[in-house]
Amino acid sequence: MDFVLYGLGRWLHIMAGVMWLGLLYYFNFVQAAAMKDAQADGTAAGIAKHVAPRALFYFRWAAVVTWLAGMALLGGKADDAFLFKEPAYIPIGVGAWLGTIMFFNVLAIIWPNQKKILGLVPASEEEKASARRVAFLASRLNVVLSMPMLFFMTASGGLFRRAVFGG
Repeated sequence: MDFVLYGLGRWLHIMAGVMWLGLLYYFNFVQAAAMKDAQADGTAAGIAKHVAPRALFYFRWAAVVTWLAGMALLGGKADDAFLFKEPAYIPIGVGAWLGTIMFFNVLAIIWPNQKKILGLVPASEEEKASARRVAFLASRLNVVLSMPMLFFMTASGGLFRRAVFGG
């Protein structure tokens, strides 16, 4: 991969990551509290019907683009990073593992449970209550993982670039 393509891939990876994490923080620090208040005064339907599905759409696809762009940046060195084969790959490998766990949480845990919560798939009230708790915990885990993941994603760029391109 030449340097220009690497730069564009890195830009895409970072921009999609900003959107993904921005929405993650929105859900955890803004919407969760707003939904409680809105449910108390009977105005939650607007958030649940119009805001949440749209925000979750961008949340999912930002996660997909971030992860795919990250894997593209790793290219043939992905196994070196994930398996920590050389010291230069340890920081980016840690970041890649954290991002992969977060990506899995979005696609395999948060989104399937949000579909139940929002009524996009049939679910009983008991199933919705369970889905709320599971989605909440997976989302909070992603918030916790996001800080070290961001550190490793950005701090390791120079090490990884030197390992791939030399110099």
